[in-house]
Amino acid sequence: MTERYVLDLQEIDETQVAVVGGKGAHLGGLSRIEGIRVPAGFCVTTDAFRRIMAKAPSLDDRLDQLSRLNPDDREAIRTLSAQIRRTVEGIAIPDDLTAAITRALARLGEQAAYAVRSSATAEDLPTASFAGQQDTYLNVVGPTAILQHVSRCWASLFTERAVTYRQRNGIDHRAVHMAVVVQRMVFPHASGILFTADPVTGDRKVATVDAGFGLGEALVSGLVNPDVFKVRHGEVVAKAIAAKQRAVHALPTGGTQEVAIDSRRQEQPALTDAQVVRLVQLGRRIEAHFGRPQDIEWCLVDDGFQIVQSRPITTLFPIPETGDQENHVYVSVGHQQMMTDPMRPLGFSMWQLTAMVPMHEAGGRLFVDVTRRLASPASRAGLLDVMERGDPLVRDALETVLDRDDFVPSLPGAGPGGPPTGGASATIETDPAIVTELIERSQVSIAALERDIRTKTGPALFEFLLEAFEEHKRVLSDPLSMQAIMAGMEATWWLNDTLQEWLGEKNAADTLTLSAPDNVTSEMGLALLDVADVIRPHSEVVAFLQGVEDEGFLDELAKLAGGTEARDAIEAYLDRYGMRCVGEIDITRSRWRERPTTLVPVLLDNVRNFEPGAAERRFEQGRQKAQQKEQDVLSRLRALPDGDRKAGEAKRMIDRVRTFIGYREYPKYGIVSRYFVYKQALLEEAERLVQAGVLPEKEDIFYLTFQELHDVVRSNRADDRLVQQRKDAFRSYHALTPPRVLTSDGEAVTGAYRRDDVPAGALIGLPVSAGTIEGRARVILDIAEADLEAGDILVTTFTDPSWSPLFVAVAGLVTEVGGLMTHGAVIAREYGLPAVVGVERATRLIRDGQRIRVHGTDGYVEILP
Repeated sequence: MTERYVLDLQEIDETQVAVVGGKGAHLGGLSRIEGIRVPAGFCVTTDAFRRIMAKAPSLDDRLDQLSRLNPDDREAIRTLSAQIRRTVEGIAIPDDLTAAITRALARLGEQAAYAVRSSATAEDLPTASFAGQQDTYLNVVGPTAILQHVSRCWASLFTERAVTYRQRNGIDHRAVHMAVVVQRMVFPHASGILFTADPVTGDRKVATVDAGFGLGEALVSGLVNPDVFKVRHGEVVAKAIAAKQRAVHALPTGGTQEVAIDSRRQEQPALTDAQVVRLVQLGRRIEAHFGRPQDIEWCLVDDGFQIVQSRPITTLFPIPETGDQENHVYVSVGHQQMMTDPMRPLGFSMWQLTAMVPMHEAGGRLFVDVTRRLASPASRAGLLDVMERGDPLVRDALETVLDRDDFVPSLPGAGPGGPPTGGASATIETDPAIVTELIERSQVSIAALERDIRTKTGPALFEFLLEAFEEHKRVLSDPLSMQAIMAGMEATWWLNDTLQEWLGEKNAADTLTLSAPDNVTSEMGLALLDVADVIRPHSEVVAFLQGVEDEGFLDELAKLAGGTEARDAIEAYLDRYGMRCVGEIDITRSRWRERPTTLVPVLLDNVRNFEPGAAERRFEQGRQKAQQKEQDVLSRLRALPDGDRKAGEAKRMIDRVRTFIGYREYPKYGIVSRYFVYKQALLEEAERLVQAGVLPEKEDIFYLTFQELHDVVRSNRADDRLVQQRKDAFRSYHALTPPRVLTSDGEAVTGAYRRDDVPAGALIGLPVSAGTIEGRARVILDIAEADLEAGDILVTTFTDPSWSPLFVAVAGLVTEVGGLMTHGAVIAREYGLPAVVGVERATRLIRDGQRIRVHGTDGYVEILP
């Protein structure tokens, strides 16, 4: 096929991104939609760009150098990208290419004014918008100037920000090519941007129009505040008219200039309501054509709208697919499980198969549909109560949705009622033997799983696993286990509510549960202190661990003095806890047993920050504090009217909470232990698929759902394209913030703390572990980056049980996600750490190293000067 250097917009559609880039392909697609006017123009294709690049062999070396640079090395990127741009702009455009561009201009009018716009092959994609990464030139007049600006557009592929964007997103510089769109300029009365979904809330039913006078540059560059209109169901439901003092206009000789707007016009709306509604109708047509919400640039010329760009809105959180047109309300599973990162398909599908309630996936996260339970008055109160105990922001968000007119239909009479734990509130005796028996039952079930799975391979393994998932759910829903968990939680609530009423004491249970027995998660943190005790005396081992990078380091240890004891201690720890990791509900995450280097920084912190015997001392101090608190509370109660009865009730509840609260952590330990057994069997299966040439690498199975993987094993055939699409999607999901509550309209409902009892400027959260502490904030997003000193306060997004080893080394805790009974809160109380959870955007609002004060009793954080 001969190379084509110029294509008319009418010849292009959205499938031709490789030829004309994202912007060009979208404009071609737009120009084919009935009723949509797009300024006439053409594209200089990526073939032309490749031909230009081939004329400068020195560019190859420079691109190699560029790809080796660290994205944070701004100075080096600035220098090298500027050299590449100068080289590209200096390449003479070949005669036949010049002729093709000039012929296209002659057809449209040689002396007319044009917009010359970059269109890269990796922009305006569903997963990465690249908005503003390349350059646009307006009001360019005459063939010479247009050719010069085409060269500038090619060079703009290597602006500093475009290069950095690609490096951060793992996109190869050579894989991206540049086309150029040349379009007749329009000289609009008004222009702006139309979002066919609300870009802030995500609501797909609300369109937002930003409008200003003159060219859209004034809005895009932030020169003026736009008028903002919101449209729902074909009518303007809200508007804010800005004072527009400036506009950008085209000059007759080429280029643009800022002009002042006549004071009488400044307060006038740039569009009438009728025009706004008409524009949104056009937007809905464009959205239907592209199949997803769009960010559209428009111009108003002589009372007609022209569309100069449309790209997907990439920041919207996806909506779970239901296949119906009903209203739905979804609650985030990740916020309850302390894991708001995206999960890979194998991860979320296995959680769905082993969960007790149906779950829907969107954006790599899981959600539970609570619409029916909200709709029935019989179950609504119970649901809201349970949600508030977990996370008050979820309750507030659900109440916000309930306040809306008719979003949730009200069902008469009884619906599925009560808390999701169903049937757990029948009382059980306060008997430690119950916990011992439950732990034993779980261990026996896991031992049977490990034994029986060994002989299973191929399709038989999948049949076996489907049965194992049923056993998994049976153990999870064991009524006695449910009763033990609820007994501990209900006793906590009783103590907090009743002692506040009787003694005016806030969160008394926080101290009464210190060093509670049988808590497998808090034992895990203390056990790592014991490992540090083994390592500390051996300076050679400590020095070796400081330089460890390779996962095989345990074998190397035996060569050092004291290394055998160190290795045995670490191995014993991994035998008991090696199935854990950050984000452990996603089976695809690397476990500590698979990546033991993760634990090394925490272990070294423990060696540096603690004296020998710290674990035992820590546990004993907590136990004594709890005992003293108990005596104090009981003696104060006895002094009250009817004091003996009150003290007796409180004593029964204290015994109950100490018997059962530790077991709260055990079911998750059981789940994760099973997950590791499933994972090892599936990875062995993946190894066989790699050997048979079905998959290029083992980890590819993580991008298939359990059902899809079952099909691959049965057929010995895999779809490489599907795996690649899933990898791209997973990468894009990291940029999305999952909402606590999501509606089927796509609205992310955040919820708010309705409190006025905190100082101005304080960050509000949920008090989950009493006490006040001041110290240095350590903002840590990855446990392997831990570098803690005594007295530090850990600030992070969420903490699941794998963070417990860090808890022993810090003085307080702040997280963005969490509730009263989530793991981080339970362990913070056991260790006596003041903690505030559910602090929105804490890791962005608090800077690493800042001094902060954590008010764990009242639920807020102060940033200190």
